[in-house]
Amino acid sequence: MQDTGRNGGEIKGAELFVKALIEEGVQTLFAYPGGMAIDLFDALYGQSELDVVLPRHEQALVHEADGYARSTGKTGVCLVTSGPGATNLVTGIATANYDSVPLVCFTGQVPTNLIGNDAFQEVDIVGITRSICKYAVTVRDRKDLGRIIKEAFYIAASGKPGPVVVDIPKDIQQEFGSSEYPKEVNIRGYKPNTGIHAGQLKKAMGILNKAKRPVLLCGGGVKISGAGALLTRFAEKTGIPVITTIMGKGCIPSSHPLYVGNIGMHGNYASNQAVSECDVLFSIGTRFNDRITGKISEFAPHASIIHVDVDPASISRNIKVDVPIVGDAKAALQLMLSEAERLQLEEWVQKIGDWKQKYPIRMGQQDQNQDQNQNHRSNGKQTLTPERILRSINTMFPKSIVVTDVGQNQLWTTQYLELDENRQLLTSGGLGTMGYGFPAAIGAKIGNPDTDVICISGDGGMQMNLQEMATAMALELPIIICVMNNGYLGNVRQWQEMFYNRRYSSTCLCYRKSCKRDCLNPDKCCPKYLPDYVKLAKSYEAKGIRVESGEDIEAALTAARENKSGPTLIEFIIERETNVLPIVPGGNALSDMIMEA
Repeated sequence: MQDTGRNGGEIKGAELFVKALIEEGVQTLFAYPGGMAIDLFDALYGQSELDVVLPRHEQALVHEADGYARSTGKTGVCLVTSGPGATNLVTGIATANYDSVPLVCFTGQVPTNLIGNDAFQEVDIVGITRSICKYAVTVRDRKDLGRIIKEAFYIAASGKPGPVVVDIPKDIQQEFGSSEYPKEVNIRGYKPNTGIHAGQLKKAMGILNKAKRPVLLCGGGVKISGAGALLTRFAEKTGIPVITTIMGKGCIPSSHPLYVGNIGMHGNYASNQAVSECDVLFSIGTRFNDRITGKISEFAPHASIIHVDVDPASISRNIKVDVPIVGDAKAALQLMLSEAERLQLEEWVQKIGDWKQKYPIRMGQQDQNQDQNQNHRSNGKQTLTPERILRSINTMFPKSIVVTDVGQNQLWTTQYLELDENRQLLTSGGLGTMGYGFPAAIGAKIGNPDTDVICISGDGGMQMNLQEMATAMALELPIIICVMNNGYLGNVRQWQEMFYNRRYSSTCLCYRKSCKRDCLNPDKCCPKYLPDYVKLAKSYEAKGIRVESGEDIEAALTAARENKSGPTLIEFIIERETNVLPIVPGGNALSDMIMEA
Protein backbone atom coordinates (compact mmCIF):
# COMPACT_ATOMS: atom_id res chain seq x y z
CA MET A 1 0.00 0.00 0.00
CA GLN A 2 1.31 3.44 -0.89
CA ASP A 3 2.08 5.33 2.32
CA THR A 4 1.80 9.11 2.03
CA GLY A 5 1.74 9.36 5.83
CA ARG A 6 2.71 12.25 8.00
CA ASN A 7 3.08 12.85 11.74
CA GLY A 8 4.48 9.47 12.61
CA GLY A 9 2.75 7.14 10.18
CA GLU A 10 -0.69 8.65 9.72
CA ILE A 11 -2.44 7.61 6.54
CA LYS A 12 -5.36 8.88 4.49
CA GLY A 13 -8.86 7.60 5.14
CA ALA A 14 -8.83 6.01 1.68
CA GLU A 15 -5.70 4.07 2.59
CA LEU A 16 -7.26 2.89 5.84
CA PHE A 17 -10.27 1.73 3.82
CA VAL A 18 -8.01 -0.53 1.73
CA LYS A 19 -6.16 -1.76 4.82
CA ALA A 20 -9.50 -2.60 6.45
CA LEU A 21 -10.64 -4.69 3.50
CA ILE A 22 -7.40 -6.65 3.50
CA GLU A 23 -7.57 -7.28 7.26
CA GLU A 24 -11.18 -8.43 6.91
CA GLY A 25 -9.99 -11.04 4.43
CA VAL A 26 -11.75 -9.50 1.45
CA GLN A 27 -10.40 -10.95 -1.79
CA THR A 28 -12.92 -9.61 -4.32
CA LEU A 29 -14.35 -6.09 -4.47
CA PHE A 30 -17.15 -5.26 -6.92
CA ALA A 31 -16.63 -1.60 -7.71
CA TYR A 32 -17.62 1.16 -10.12
CA PRO A 33 -15.73 4.48 -9.96
CA GLY A 34 -16.98 8.06 -9.78
CA GLY A 35 -16.01 11.49 -8.55
CA MET A 36 -16.86 11.03 -4.88
CA ALA A 37 -15.12 7.62 -4.72
CA ILE A 38 -12.05 8.47 -6.79
CA ASP A 39 -9.76 8.68 -3.76
CA LEU A 40 -10.80 5.19 -2.69
CA PHE A 41 -10.05 3.89 -6.18
CA ASP A 42 -6.70 5.69 -6.15
CA ALA A 43 -5.80 3.88 -2.94
CA LEU A 44 -6.81 0.58 -4.59
CA TYR A 45 -4.53 1.17 -7.58
CA GLY A 46 -1.88 -1.51 -7.93
CA GLN A 47 -3.14 -3.62 -5.02
CA SER A 48 -2.22 -7.28 -5.46
CA GLU A 49 -4.19 -8.53 -2.46
CA LEU A 50 -7.58 -7.38 -3.77
CA ASP A 51 -9.25 -8.35 -7.02
CA VAL A 52 -11.31 -5.34 -8.16
CA VAL A 53 -14.14 -6.35 -10.50
CA LEU A 54 -15.52 -3.63 -12.78
CA PRO A 55 -19.11 -4.41 -13.80
CA ARG A 56 -21.04 -2.35 -16.36
CA HIS A 57 -23.85 -1.11 -14.10
CA GLU A 58 -24.09 -0.53 -10.35
CA GLN A 59 -27.30 -2.55 -10.00
CA ALA A 60 -25.55 -5.53 -11.60
CA LEU A 61 -22.56 -4.85 -9.35
CA VAL A 62 -24.52 -5.36 -6.12
CA HIS A 63 -26.20 -8.50 -7.51
CA GLU A 64 -22.74 -9.82 -8.37
CA ALA A 65 -21.58 -9.22 -4.80
CA ASP A 66 -24.79 -10.96 -3.65
CA GLY A 67 -24.17 -14.03 -5.83
CA TYR A 68 -20.57 -14.16 -4.63
CA ALA A 69 -21.71 -14.05 -1.00
CA ARG A 70 -24.47 -16.67 -1.31
CA SER A 71 -22.28 -19.14 -3.17
CA THR A 72 -19.15 -18.81 -1.01
CA GLY A 73 -20.55 -18.06 2.44
CA LYS A 74 -18.32 -14.98 2.62
CA THR A 75 -19.43 -11.38 2.97
CA GLY A 76 -19.88 -9.67 -0.39
CA VAL A 77 -18.31 -6.23 -0.70
CA CYS A 78 -19.05 -3.46 -3.18
CA LEU A 79 -18.05 0.15 -3.76
CA VAL A 80 -19.74 2.90 -5.77
CA THR A 81 -19.77 6.67 -5.97
CA SER A 82 -22.37 9.06 -4.56
CA GLY A 83 -25.72 10.09 -6.04
CA PRO A 84 -26.84 7.81 -8.89
CA GLY A 85 -24.07 5.36 -8.13
CA ALA A 86 -25.48 4.90 -4.64
CA THR A 87 -29.13 4.87 -5.63
CA ASN A 88 -28.43 2.20 -8.25
CA LEU A 89 -27.60 -0.12 -5.34
CA VAL A 90 -31.03 0.22 -3.73
CA THR A 91 -32.77 -2.72 -5.43
CA GLY A 92 -29.82 -5.02 -4.78
CA ILE A 93 -29.62 -3.98 -1.14
CA ALA A 94 -33.33 -4.75 -0.69
CA THR A 95 -32.85 -8.09 -2.49
CA ALA A 96 -30.05 -9.08 -0.12
CA ASN A 97 -31.99 -7.85 2.90
CA TYR A 98 -35.03 -10.01 2.14
CA ASP A 99 -32.87 -13.11 1.61
CA SER A 100 -30.45 -12.50 4.53
CA VAL A 101 -27.30 -12.11 2.44
CA PRO A 102 -24.25 -10.54 4.14
CA LEU A 103 -23.07 -7.52 2.15
CA VAL A 104 -21.05 -4.44 3.01
CA CYS A 105 -21.84 -1.67 0.55
CA PHE A 106 -19.52 1.33 0.52
CA THR A 107 -20.68 4.56 -1.11
CA GLY A 108 -18.76 7.73 -1.78
CA GLN A 109 -20.35 10.94 -0.55
CA VAL A 110 -19.85 14.68 -1.05
CA PRO A 111 -17.62 16.42 1.53
CA THR A 112 -19.19 16.77 4.97
CA ASN A 113 -19.44 20.57 4.68
CA LEU A 114 -21.66 20.16 1.58
CA ILE A 115 -24.00 17.49 2.97
CA GLY A 116 -27.53 18.89 3.03
CA ASN A 117 -26.78 21.62 0.47
CA ASP A 118 -28.05 19.73 -2.61
CA ALA A 119 -24.54 19.43 -3.94
CA PHE A 120 -23.84 17.75 -7.28
CA GLN A 121 -24.54 14.01 -7.00
CA GLU A 122 -25.54 14.27 -3.34
CA VAL A 123 -28.23 11.94 -1.98
CA ASP A 124 -29.03 10.84 1.55
CA ILE A 125 -28.26 7.19 0.86
CA VAL A 126 -28.40 6.36 4.57
CA GLY A 127 -31.95 7.73 4.78
CA ILE A 128 -32.94 5.96 1.56
CA THR A 129 -31.65 2.53 2.60
CA ARG A 130 -32.27 2.53 6.36
CA SER A 131 -35.48 0.50 6.03
CA ILE A 132 -34.00 -2.09 3.65
CA CYS A 133 -30.73 -3.00 5.34
CA LYS A 134 -29.45 -4.07 8.75
CA TYR A 135 -27.54 -0.86 9.36
CA ALA A 136 -26.62 2.31 7.47
CA VAL A 137 -24.22 5.01 8.58
CA THR A 138 -22.34 8.05 7.25
CA VAL A 139 -18.81 8.45 8.56
CA ARG A 140 -18.68 11.98 10.01
CA ASP A 141 -15.26 11.87 11.66
CA ARG A 142 -12.02 10.39 10.34
CA LYS A 143 -11.16 8.89 13.74
CA ASP A 144 -14.33 6.73 13.54
CA LEU A 145 -13.62 5.29 10.08
CA GLY A 146 -11.81 2.11 11.14
CA ARG A 147 -14.28 1.33 13.91
CA ILE A 148 -17.29 1.81 11.63
CA ILE A 149 -15.87 -0.45 8.93
CA LYS A 150 -15.06 -3.14 11.51
CA GLU A 151 -18.60 -2.92 12.90
CA ALA A 152 -20.07 -3.06 9.39
CA PHE A 153 -18.47 -6.42 8.64
CA TYR A 154 -19.52 -7.81 12.03
CA ILE A 155 -23.13 -6.66 11.72
CA ALA A 156 -23.46 -7.95 8.14
CA ALA A 157 -22.38 -11.50 8.99
CA SER A 158 -23.67 -12.01 12.53
CA GLY A 159 -27.13 -12.99 13.78
CA LYS A 160 -29.51 -12.84 10.86
CA PRO A 161 -27.12 -11.83 8.04
CA GLY A 162 -27.90 -8.86 5.85
CA PRO A 163 -26.55 -5.79 4.02
CA VAL A 164 -24.84 -2.85 5.70
CA VAL A 165 -24.29 0.54 4.04
CA VAL A 166 -21.25 2.67 4.89
CA ASP A 167 -21.26 6.18 3.38
CA ILE A 168 -17.81 7.82 3.27
CA PRO A 169 -17.61 11.57 2.44
CA LYS A 170 -14.79 12.69 0.21
CA ASP A 171 -13.03 14.77 2.86
CA ILE A 172 -12.95 11.75 5.21
CA GLN A 173 -11.31 9.77 2.42
CA GLN A 174 -8.61 12.45 2.03
CA GLU A 175 -8.02 13.25 5.69
CA PHE A 176 -4.97 11.87 7.46
CA GLY A 177 -5.36 9.93 10.67
CA SER A 178 -4.37 6.82 12.56
CA SER A 179 -3.37 3.75 10.57
CA GLU A 180 -4.72 1.44 13.30
CA TYR A 181 -7.58 -0.89 12.42
CA PRO A 182 -9.52 -2.39 15.35
CA LYS A 183 -9.11 -6.05 16.22
CA GLU A 184 -12.36 -6.47 18.12
CA VAL A 185 -15.96 -5.25 18.02
CA ASN A 186 -18.09 -4.20 20.96
CA ILE A 187 -21.35 -2.65 19.85
CA ARG A 188 -23.56 -1.48 22.66
CA GLY A 189 -27.13 -2.62 22.10
CA TYR A 190 -26.27 -5.15 19.39
CA LYS A 191 -25.87 -8.61 20.89
CA PRO A 192 -27.11 -11.31 18.47
CA ASN A 193 -28.74 -14.24 20.18
CA THR A 194 -26.48 -17.29 20.12
CA GLY A 195 -28.21 -19.57 22.62
CA ILE A 196 -31.39 -21.64 22.55
CA HIS A 197 -33.97 -21.48 25.33
CA ALA A 198 -33.76 -25.02 26.72
CA GLY A 199 -37.24 -24.93 28.25
CA GLN A 200 -38.93 -23.86 25.02
CA LEU A 201 -37.05 -26.46 23.03
CA LYS A 202 -37.98 -29.20 25.52
CA LYS A 203 -41.63 -28.12 25.28
CA ALA A 204 -41.47 -28.21 21.48
CA MET A 205 -39.90 -31.65 21.41
CA GLY A 206 -42.54 -32.92 23.82
CA ILE A 207 -45.27 -31.83 21.43
CA LEU A 208 -43.42 -33.23 18.42
CA ASN A 209 -42.80 -36.63 19.99
CA LYS A 210 -46.55 -37.10 20.52
CA ALA A 211 -47.47 -36.12 16.95
CA LYS A 212 -49.25 -38.47 14.56
CA ARG A 213 -49.04 -36.32 11.43
CA PRO A 214 -46.01 -34.00 11.83
CA VAL A 215 -44.08 -32.17 9.13
CA LEU A 216 -40.84 -30.21 9.19
CA LEU A 217 -41.09 -26.95 7.25
CA CYS A 218 -37.63 -25.62 6.44
CA GLY A 219 -36.73 -22.26 4.97
CA GLY A 220 -33.62 -20.41 3.88
CA GLY A 221 -32.42 -20.06 7.47
CA VAL A 222 -31.50 -23.75 7.52
CA LYS A 223 -29.23 -23.29 4.50
CA ILE A 224 -27.75 -20.02 5.75
CA SER A 225 -26.75 -21.62 9.06
CA GLY A 226 -25.23 -24.63 7.32
CA ALA A 227 -27.63 -26.98 9.09
CA GLY A 228 -28.59 -29.16 6.14
CA ALA A 229 -26.72 -32.27 7.31
CA LEU A 230 -28.17 -31.94 10.81
CA LEU A 231 -31.66 -31.55 9.39
CA THR A 232 -31.26 -34.69 7.32
CA ARG A 233 -30.07 -36.65 10.35
CA PHE A 234 -32.96 -35.34 12.44
CA ALA A 235 -35.51 -36.28 9.77
CA GLU A 236 -34.00 -39.76 9.44
CA LYS A 237 -33.89 -40.29 13.20
CA THR A 238 -37.53 -39.26 13.72
CA GLY A 239 -38.98 -40.33 10.36
CA ILE A 240 -40.69 -36.95 9.90
CA PRO A 241 -41.37 -35.76 6.31
CA VAL A 242 -39.62 -32.56 5.21
CA ILE A 243 -41.21 -29.73 3.24
CA THR A 244 -39.29 -26.67 2.09
CA THR A 245 -39.89 -23.14 0.96
CA ILE A 246 -38.28 -22.10 -2.33
CA MET A 247 -35.37 -20.64 -0.37
CA GLY A 248 -35.07 -23.76 1.76
CA LYS A 249 -34.97 -26.25 -1.09
CA GLY A 250 -31.69 -28.12 -0.99
CA CYS A 251 -31.34 -28.23 2.80
CA ILE A 252 -32.15 -31.95 2.43
CA PRO A 253 -31.37 -33.77 -0.84
CA SER A 254 -34.40 -33.56 -3.13
CA SER A 255 -33.99 -37.29 -3.85
CA HIS A 256 -34.32 -38.20 -0.18
CA PRO A 257 -37.35 -40.45 0.53
CA LEU A 258 -38.50 -38.13 3.34
CA TYR A 259 -38.41 -35.02 1.14
CA VAL A 260 -41.90 -34.04 -0.02
CA GLY A 261 -41.30 -30.87 -2.05
CA ASN A 262 -41.90 -27.13 -2.00
CA ILE A 263 -44.84 -25.51 -0.26
CA GLY A 264 -46.82 -22.48 -1.38
CA MET A 265 -48.30 -20.81 -4.40
CA HIS A 266 -46.45 -23.10 -6.83
CA GLY A 267 -45.69 -25.91 -4.41
CA ASN A 268 -46.63 -29.48 -5.19
CA TYR A 269 -49.93 -31.06 -4.16
CA ALA A 270 -48.39 -33.36 -1.55
CA SER A 271 -46.58 -30.54 0.29
CA ASN A 272 -49.56 -28.20 0.40
CA GLN A 273 -51.93 -30.97 1.40
CA ALA A 274 -49.58 -32.27 4.09
CA VAL A 275 -49.42 -28.83 5.73
CA SER A 276 -53.20 -28.57 5.51
CA GLU A 277 -53.66 -31.92 7.29
CA CYS A 278 -50.71 -32.08 9.70
CA ASP A 279 -51.15 -32.03 13.48
CA VAL A 280 -47.71 -30.52 14.26
CA LEU A 281 -45.89 -28.07 12.01
CA PHE A 282 -42.28 -27.67 13.11
CA SER A 283 -40.92 -24.70 11.15
CA ILE A 284 -37.24 -23.78 11.05
CA GLY A 285 -35.80 -20.65 9.42
CA THR A 286 -38.75 -19.26 7.46
CA ARG A 287 -40.77 -16.04 7.67
CA PHE A 288 -44.17 -17.52 6.73
CA ASN A 289 -44.68 -14.99 3.94
CA ASP A 290 -47.91 -14.85 1.94
CA ARG A 291 -46.55 -16.91 -0.97
CA ILE A 292 -46.02 -19.75 1.52
CA THR A 293 -49.12 -19.53 3.67
CA GLY A 294 -51.93 -18.70 1.23
CA LYS A 295 -55.06 -17.76 3.20
CA ILE A 296 -53.75 -17.32 6.74
CA SER A 297 -56.95 -18.42 8.49
CA GLU A 298 -56.73 -21.79 6.72
CA PHE A 299 -52.99 -22.35 7.04
CA ALA A 300 -52.18 -25.55 8.97
CA PRO A 301 -55.63 -25.36 10.61
CA HIS A 302 -55.26 -28.56 12.66
CA ALA A 303 -51.65 -28.10 13.75
CA SER A 304 -49.71 -26.99 16.77
CA ILE A 305 -47.09 -24.69 15.25
CA ILE A 306 -43.51 -24.52 16.50
CA HIS A 307 -41.25 -21.87 15.00
CA VAL A 308 -37.46 -21.65 15.27
CA ASP A 309 -35.87 -18.50 13.83
CA VAL A 310 -32.81 -16.41 14.59
CA ASP A 311 -34.86 -13.23 14.10
CA PRO A 312 -37.38 -12.73 16.94
CA ALA A 313 -39.29 -10.23 14.78
CA SER A 314 -40.16 -13.03 12.33
CA ILE A 315 -41.90 -15.16 14.95
CA SER A 316 -45.71 -14.79 15.18
CA ARG A 317 -45.58 -11.83 12.80
CA ASN A 318 -47.56 -13.50 10.02
CA ILE A 319 -48.63 -16.80 11.60
CA LYS A 320 -49.38 -17.02 15.31
CA VAL A 321 -47.31 -19.88 16.70
CA ASP A 322 -47.75 -22.06 19.78
CA VAL A 323 -44.09 -22.48 20.71
CA PRO A 324 -41.66 -19.71 19.69
CA ILE A 325 -37.94 -20.49 19.82
CA VAL A 326 -35.44 -17.73 19.06
CA GLY A 327 -32.13 -19.08 17.85
CA ASP A 328 -29.92 -20.23 15.03
CA ALA A 329 -31.21 -23.22 13.08
CA LYS A 330 -27.96 -25.16 13.42
CA ALA A 331 -27.79 -24.69 17.19
CA ALA A 332 -31.45 -25.67 17.53
CA LEU A 333 -31.09 -28.82 15.43
CA GLN A 334 -28.02 -29.94 17.39
CA LEU A 335 -30.08 -29.83 20.60
CA MET A 336 -33.14 -31.35 18.91
CA LEU A 337 -31.13 -34.38 17.83
CA SER A 338 -30.37 -35.23 21.45
CA GLU A 339 -34.10 -35.17 22.28
CA ALA A 340 -35.33 -36.89 19.11
CA GLU A 341 -37.26 -40.15 19.15
CA ARG A 342 -38.32 -42.48 16.39
CA LEU A 343 -41.99 -41.82 15.72
CA GLN A 344 -44.53 -44.27 14.36
CA LEU A 345 -45.41 -42.42 11.17
CA GLU A 346 -45.60 -45.15 8.54
CA GLU A 347 -49.26 -44.50 7.71
CA TRP A 348 -48.72 -40.72 7.48
CA VAL A 349 -45.60 -41.05 5.33
CA GLN A 350 -47.39 -43.51 3.05
CA LYS A 351 -50.32 -41.11 2.64
CA ILE A 352 -47.98 -38.31 1.59
CA GLY A 353 -46.17 -40.68 -0.76
CA ASP A 354 -49.47 -41.61 -2.38
CA TRP A 355 -50.22 -37.92 -2.95
CA LYS A 356 -46.80 -37.44 -4.57
CA GLN A 357 -47.34 -40.39 -6.87
CA LYS A 358 -50.90 -39.44 -7.82
CA TYR A 359 -50.21 -35.73 -8.37
CA PRO A 360 -46.63 -35.28 -9.61
CA ILE A 361 -45.47 -32.00 -11.08
CA ARG A 362 -45.10 -32.79 -14.77
CA MET A 363 -45.57 -30.69 -17.88
CA GLY A 364 -48.22 -32.80 -19.58
CA GLN A 365 -48.48 -36.38 -20.79
CA GLN A 366 -45.73 -35.87 -23.36
CA ASP A 367 -43.09 -35.29 -20.71
CA GLN A 368 -44.64 -37.77 -18.31
CA ASN A 369 -43.69 -40.58 -20.68
CA GLN A 370 -40.34 -39.13 -21.66
CA ASP A 371 -38.29 -41.57 -19.62
CA GLN A 372 -40.21 -44.58 -20.97
CA ASN A 373 -39.97 -43.74 -24.64
CA GLN A 374 -38.72 -40.97 -26.82
CA ASN A 375 -41.23 -41.34 -29.61
CA HIS A 376 -43.49 -38.40 -28.77
CA ARG A 377 -42.99 -35.75 -31.37
CA SER A 378 -44.43 -32.42 -32.43
CA ASN A 379 -43.94 -31.94 -36.17
CA GLY A 380 -41.39 -34.74 -36.08
CA LYS A 381 -39.44 -33.21 -33.18
CA GLN A 382 -39.52 -33.52 -29.41
CA THR A 383 -41.45 -30.76 -27.69
CA LEU A 384 -39.15 -28.26 -26.01
CA THR A 385 -40.32 -27.69 -22.43
CA PRO A 386 -38.70 -26.18 -19.33
CA GLU A 387 -38.97 -29.56 -17.63
CA ARG A 388 -36.86 -31.21 -20.36
CA ILE A 389 -34.27 -28.45 -20.11
CA LEU A 390 -33.96 -28.76 -16.34
CA ARG A 391 -33.91 -32.55 -16.34
CA SER A 392 -31.01 -32.39 -18.80
CA ILE A 393 -29.20 -29.99 -16.48
CA ASN A 394 -29.81 -32.42 -13.60
CA THR A 395 -28.19 -35.21 -15.60
CA MET A 396 -25.31 -33.32 -17.17
CA PHE A 397 -24.20 -31.04 -14.32
CA PRO A 398 -24.19 -33.08 -11.10
CA LYS A 399 -21.83 -30.61 -9.41
CA SER A 400 -22.92 -27.06 -10.20
CA ILE A 401 -24.32 -23.76 -9.03
CA VAL A 402 -27.62 -22.84 -10.66
CA VAL A 403 -28.71 -19.22 -10.49
CA THR A 404 -32.17 -18.10 -11.59
CA ASP A 405 -33.72 -14.86 -12.56
CA VAL A 406 -37.31 -14.18 -11.49
CA GLY A 407 -40.56 -15.22 -13.14
CA GLN A 408 -41.69 -18.48 -14.69
CA ASN A 409 -38.06 -19.52 -15.27
CA GLN A 410 -37.45 -19.32 -11.52
CA LEU A 411 -40.56 -21.30 -10.63
CA TRP A 412 -39.87 -24.07 -13.15
CA THR A 413 -36.34 -24.31 -11.78
CA THR A 414 -37.53 -24.64 -8.19
CA GLN A 415 -39.95 -27.35 -9.31
CA TYR A 416 -37.65 -29.51 -11.45
CA LEU A 417 -34.07 -28.86 -10.33
CA GLU A 418 -32.68 -31.62 -8.12
CA LEU A 419 -30.55 -30.37 -5.25
CA ASP A 420 -28.06 -32.03 -2.93
CA GLU A 421 -24.72 -31.18 -1.36
CA ASN A 422 -23.15 -30.99 -4.84
CA ARG A 423 -25.64 -28.65 -6.47
CA GLN A 424 -26.54 -25.22 -5.14
CA LEU A 425 -29.46 -22.95 -6.07
CA LEU A 426 -29.31 -19.14 -5.86
CA THR A 427 -32.46 -17.12 -6.44
CA SER A 428 -34.14 -13.89 -5.37
CA GLY A 429 -36.87 -15.27 -3.12
CA GLY A 430 -38.14 -12.44 -0.93
CA LEU A 431 -38.07 -9.43 -3.23
CA GLY A 432 -38.39 -11.30 -6.54
CA THR A 433 -35.93 -9.12 -8.46
CA MET A 434 -35.90 -9.40 -12.23
CA GLY A 435 -32.41 -8.86 -13.60
CA TYR A 436 -30.83 -10.67 -10.63
CA GLY A 437 -29.89 -13.93 -12.34
CA PHE A 438 -27.12 -13.12 -14.79
CA PRO A 439 -25.05 -10.79 -12.58
CA ALA A 440 -25.48 -13.10 -9.56
CA ALA A 441 -24.17 -15.94 -11.74
CA ILE A 442 -21.11 -13.81 -12.54
CA GLY A 443 -20.48 -13.29 -8.82
CA ALA A 444 -20.94 -17.00 -8.16
CA LYS A 445 -18.47 -17.95 -10.89
CA ILE A 446 -15.89 -15.48 -9.60
CA GLY A 447 -16.21 -17.04 -6.15
CA ASN A 448 -16.24 -20.62 -7.47
CA PRO A 449 -14.01 -20.69 -10.56
CA ASP A 450 -13.79 -24.49 -10.70
CA THR A 451 -17.54 -25.15 -10.47
CA ASP A 452 -19.98 -25.09 -13.38
CA VAL A 453 -22.30 -22.08 -13.04
CA ILE A 454 -25.57 -22.10 -14.95
CA CYS A 455 -27.88 -19.11 -15.18
CA ILE A 456 -31.57 -19.81 -15.85
CA SER A 457 -33.35 -16.69 -17.08
CA GLY A 458 -36.41 -15.57 -18.93
CA ASP A 459 -36.24 -13.32 -21.96
CA GLY A 460 -37.62 -10.41 -19.90
CA GLY A 461 -35.22 -10.63 -16.97
CA MET A 462 -32.24 -11.27 -19.24
CA GLN A 463 -32.63 -7.89 -20.88
CA MET A 464 -32.53 -6.07 -17.54
CA ASN A 465 -28.80 -6.62 -17.04
CA LEU A 466 -27.67 -7.91 -20.40
CA GLN A 467 -24.80 -5.40 -20.46
CA GLU A 468 -22.96 -7.68 -18.03
CA MET A 469 -22.08 -9.90 -20.98
CA ALA A 470 -19.18 -7.47 -21.37
CA THR A 471 -18.14 -8.10 -17.76
CA ALA A 472 -18.30 -11.87 -18.21
CA MET A 473 -16.26 -11.66 -21.41
CA ALA A 474 -13.69 -9.31 -19.88
CA LEU A 475 -13.18 -11.77 -17.02
CA GLU A 476 -13.28 -14.80 -19.36
CA LEU A 477 -15.98 -16.49 -17.27
CA PRO A 478 -17.39 -19.67 -18.87
CA ILE A 479 -20.93 -19.23 -17.52
CA ILE A 480 -23.76 -21.11 -19.23
CA ILE A 481 -26.77 -18.83 -19.71
CA CYS A 482 -30.07 -20.55 -20.49
CA VAL A 483 -32.70 -18.08 -21.67
CA MET A 484 -36.22 -19.52 -21.79
CA ASN A 485 -37.77 -17.33 -24.46
CA ASN A 486 -41.56 -17.30 -24.79
CA GLY A 487 -41.78 -13.70 -25.97
CA TYR A 488 -43.75 -12.66 -22.91
CA LEU A 489 -43.31 -11.42 -19.40
CA GLY A 490 -44.54 -14.91 -18.71
CA ASN A 491 -45.53 -14.90 -15.04
CA VAL A 492 -47.73 -11.82 -15.36
CA ARG A 493 -49.11 -13.11 -18.66
CA GLN A 494 -50.10 -16.36 -16.94
CA TRP A 495 -52.07 -14.42 -14.33
CA GLN A 496 -53.69 -12.37 -17.09
CA GLU A 497 -54.68 -15.58 -18.84
CA MET A 498 -56.05 -17.31 -15.77
CA PHE A 499 -57.63 -14.45 -13.83
CA TYR A 500 -58.02 -11.46 -16.21
CA ASN A 501 -59.76 -12.95 -19.28
CA ARG A 502 -56.52 -13.16 -21.28
CA ARG A 503 -56.22 -9.38 -21.38
CA TYR A 504 -52.49 -9.36 -22.12
CA SER A 505 -51.76 -5.80 -21.06
CA SER A 506 -48.10 -4.79 -21.60
CA THR A 507 -46.72 -8.33 -21.30
CA CYS A 508 -46.01 -9.23 -24.96
CA LEU A 509 -42.34 -8.58 -25.74
CA CYS A 510 -42.98 -8.96 -29.47
CA TYR A 511 -45.24 -5.89 -29.43
CA ARG A 512 -44.72 -3.13 -32.00
CA LYS A 513 -46.55 0.14 -32.36
CA SER A 514 -48.39 -1.26 -35.41
CA CYS A 515 -49.83 -4.19 -33.38
CA LYS A 516 -53.36 -4.34 -32.05
CA ARG A 517 -53.17 -3.91 -28.32
CA ASP A 518 -56.00 -6.40 -27.76
CA CYS A 519 -54.28 -9.19 -29.74
CA LEU A 520 -55.01 -12.65 -28.36
CA ASN A 521 -53.29 -14.73 -31.03
CA PRO A 522 -49.70 -15.42 -30.10
CA ASP A 523 -47.59 -16.62 -33.03
CA LYS A 524 -50.37 -15.93 -35.55
CA CYS A 525 -49.25 -12.49 -36.65
CA CYS A 526 -46.49 -11.51 -34.23
CA PRO A 527 -43.57 -9.37 -35.36
CA LYS A 528 -40.07 -10.76 -35.03
CA TYR A 529 -38.86 -10.98 -31.45
CA LEU A 530 -36.09 -8.53 -30.51
CA PRO A 531 -33.26 -8.90 -29.79
CA ASP A 532 -31.76 -11.81 -31.67
CA TYR A 533 -29.99 -13.33 -28.67
CA VAL A 534 -27.57 -15.38 -30.74
CA LYS A 535 -26.38 -12.35 -32.71
CA LEU A 536 -26.30 -10.26 -29.55
CA ALA A 537 -24.08 -12.82 -27.80
CA LYS A 538 -21.78 -12.87 -30.80
CA SER A 539 -21.56 -9.08 -30.76
CA TYR A 540 -19.90 -9.47 -27.34
CA GLU A 541 -17.68 -12.19 -28.85
CA ALA A 542 -19.51 -14.74 -26.68
CA LYS A 543 -20.97 -17.98 -27.98
CA GLY A 544 -24.66 -17.99 -28.94
CA ILE A 545 -26.85 -21.05 -29.61
CA ARG A 546 -30.57 -21.27 -30.41
CA VAL A 547 -32.55 -24.42 -29.51
CA GLU A 548 -36.07 -25.05 -30.83
CA SER A 549 -36.43 -28.80 -30.29
CA GLY A 550 -36.20 -31.02 -27.24
CA GLU A 551 -33.79 -33.36 -28.99
CA ASP A 552 -31.20 -30.56 -29.29
CA ILE A 553 -30.98 -29.66 -25.60
CA GLU A 554 -28.10 -31.93 -24.63
CA ALA A 555 -26.00 -31.02 -27.66
CA ALA A 556 -26.34 -27.31 -26.83
CA LEU A 557 -25.45 -27.87 -23.17
CA THR A 558 -22.47 -29.99 -24.18
CA ALA A 559 -21.18 -27.28 -26.52
CA ALA A 560 -21.62 -24.70 -23.76
CA ARG A 561 -19.74 -26.83 -21.24
CA GLU A 562 -16.85 -27.24 -23.64
CA ASN A 563 -16.52 -23.48 -24.20
CA LYS A 564 -14.00 -22.38 -21.58
CA SER A 565 -13.04 -18.98 -23.04
CA GLY A 566 -16.17 -17.08 -22.02
CA PRO A 567 -19.93 -17.27 -21.53
CA THR A 568 -22.31 -19.24 -23.73
CA LEU A 569 -25.88 -18.03 -24.18
CA ILE A 570 -28.40 -20.71 -25.16
CA GLU A 571 -31.76 -19.35 -26.26
CA PHE A 572 -34.48 -21.96 -25.75
CA ILE A 573 -37.61 -21.15 -27.78
CA ILE A 574 -40.46 -22.50 -25.64
CA GLU A 575 -44.21 -22.46 -26.23
CA ARG A 576 -45.52 -18.94 -25.72
CA GLU A 577 -48.37 -19.80 -23.38
CA THR A 578 -46.66 -22.45 -21.26
CA ASN A 579 -47.81 -22.11 -17.64
CA VAL A 580 -46.40 -22.91 -14.23
CA LEU A 581 -48.67 -25.42 -12.51
CA PRO A 582 -49.98 -26.15 -9.96
CA ILE A 583 -50.93 -22.70 -8.69
CA VAL A 584 -52.73 -21.48 -5.61
CA PRO A 585 -54.55 -18.25 -6.55
CA GLY A 586 -53.59 -15.34 -4.32
CA GLY A 587 -55.55 -15.26 -1.07
CA ASN A 588 -56.76 -18.87 -1.35
CA ALA A 589 -56.01 -21.74 1.00
CA LEU A 590 -53.10 -24.03 0.12
CA SER A 591 -55.55 -26.87 -0.45
CA ASP A 592 -57.25 -24.83 -3.21
CA MET A 593 -54.83 -25.64 -6.03
CA ILE A 594 -55.33 -25.36 -9.77
CA MET A 595 -53.62 -28.50 -11.08
CA GLU A 596 -54.28 -28.25 -14.83
CA ALA A 597 -54.71 -25.49 -17.39
